[in-house]
Amino acid sequence: MSPQILSLGAGVQSTALLLLSAMGRLPKLDGAIFSDTGWEPASVYAHLNRIEEEIARPAGIPIYRVSSGNIRNDALDPAHRFASMPLYIKNRDGGDGMTRRQCTSEYKLKPIKEQVRRILGAEPREDGKPGRVSRGRSVDQWIGISTDERDRALDQDGNLKTGDVSYSRNRYPLLELGMSREQCIILLTSQGFGSTPKSACIGCPFHTNRQWRDLRDNNPVEWQDAVDFDASIRAGSAKANAQGQPLLGQAFLHRSRMALSDAPIDRVSYHEWASRQGNLLHAIAAAEFEESLEDDSSLAGCSPFSCRSGADD
Repeated sequence: MSPQILSLGAGVQSTALLLLSAMGRLPKLDGAIFSDTGWEPASVYAHLNRIEEEIARPAGIPIYRVSSGNIRNDALDPAHRFASMPLYIKNRDGGDGMTRRQCTSEYKLKPIKEQVRRILGAEPREDGKPGRVSRGRSVDQWIGISTDERDRALDQDGNLKTGDVSYSRNRYPLLELGMSREQCIILLTSQGFGSTPKSACIGCPFHTNRQWRDLRDNNPVEWQDAVDFDASIRAGSAKANAQGQPLLGQAFLHRSRMALSDAPIDRVSYHEWASRQGNLLHAIAAAEFEESLEDDSSLAGCSPFSCRSGADD
């Protein structure tokens, strides 16, 4: 059997997978890989330490912490080859645009793949990084995609993505179990991990208004860090692509293409209002789901093709 390896972002879905494995409701993991961008919120690092101590270590599951560098520092270093963040651009001709998202590949996927090759016994190259994997060796890479976001796991033909390298095959255990993100939250809450944070860089341009408000209102140090970074990228410090070419317009972290300190983050979207209403039923759902945990078969009772969908604002 191939090694079972979890891509651990330390967010809701991947933490749920780690917990399900430790509880014996999924096969025993041979390891979990956390790829550190260097700009994660303090809450993510604290949560990672906790689940390593309380879940992974007692279950004999090693957590590997890997990194390609500090994405914030690299973005502002004119001498560094930087894979771009998806910044919102206000072009000089008045048009709007967005830079390509290369940061996921550079700061998340690349170090994960390197660690997978190490696990599979690849010989190190001259630069110390793992080389080629022996033919026929591979891992099952667990990816925390739940039923409400199943489309993220599909290729352009509507089939589940199997992976882009021969030594790592994608597996989606939450889809196999028919579990939604809400069910993951309920499971985590029932086991004392209800405060599991969302995993994303402090200054991720894909933050919703709700996430920006939470940062501003509850994490003033990290909020100021994001505000300072946002100002710096307009001062000419950011580069547009991996070749280090400069941006042709002004860059912003917020979709409004306004300075983050002035952006309209207090606007509440329809989806946020809908989620607030949905929270009224959360306690009832939690009680019902906790009861269902006593029956293993109930976890697989919902087909991915009839999942309960939803979206954040």
